[in-house]
Amino acid sequence: MSVAGESGGRAQELRQLAQEADQAAERAADPEQRKRLKDKARRLREQSEQASSMGSGDIYPPQ
Repeated sequence: MSVAGESGGRAQELRQLAQEADQAAERAADPEQRKRLKDKARRLREQSEQASSMGSGDIYPPQ
């Protein structure tokens, strides 16, 4: 598998984890837990974007 393919797979995996964290946040009754899950989802999306841009050959991470 190519590096781009591996990065794309990792990006997809991170997006899936972010979606799951968002869904868990929607179900969370505790406001603090909801905030933690939303923050986790945001971080996972950022990592996904970085993995995606690295896989496409973009040498500059998103700003």
